[in-house]
Amino acid sequence: MRILAIDTALGACSACVLDAGEAQPLASEQLAMDRGHAEALMPLVERVMNAVEGGFSSLNRVAVTVGPGSYTGLRVGVSAARAIAFAAGIPSVGVTTVAACAAPLIGREPGRVIAAALDARHGQVWFQALSAEGKPLVSLRQVSYRDAARAIGAGPVSLVGSSALAVANEAWAIGLDAVVVDSARAPDIAWVARLGLIADPETAPPRPLYLKAPETTPQDKARLPRR
Repeated sequence: MRILAIDTALGACSACVLDAGEAQPLASEQLAMDRGHAEALMPLVERVMNAVEGGFSSLNRVAVTVGPGSYTGLRVGVSAARAIAFAAGIPSVGVTTVAACAAPLIGREPGRVIAAALDARHGQVWFQALSAEGKPLVSLRQVSYRDAARAIGAGPVSLVGSSALAVANEAWAIGLDAVVVDSARAPDIAWVARLGLIADPETAPPRPLYLKAPETTPQDKARLPRR
């Protein structure tokens, strides 16, 4: 099975193509950015696909990060993934950003809690904690740095994500054994692909995952009345 993975949820625009059973992607590209995903994504995907023999017709599946993340970024990535999958006549699946960030540690941190903490701004994080084997311990939620640290329990904990250090500071303050393993602003796109390969299209649809309503509202007050 060959999969195209796309990520525009956080501070990067990324895509890769991975064959099942292979350790490394056939082609991959990542651009760090906070804005401009809509303009950057399709040219980036085209460059990645041009580097793969068979192009789009060789794909069997498309995976995309579905959040939590930037409202606009999620819409860009999910829309592109759905369109590519529809045009190619193949399934598309969604992968959460916290799962993609935590995945590299699963099975590699024996005896430790694995926690992903992504910057949700205003002192908040998108947070989830797993056992060393990947079993959910703390459900995905949006909380303060302090509440994230307290949700970890007795630890010890290995933290990943853009707000890993902020949560680690709170964990140290309450005496927890906390280690920051990775503070990347976006997940490794290869892990989005690997999770996408094992995802079930029936239970992991490419649908944006929002933990908080977007901070935009229609400008009803500026709307002219109909005549």
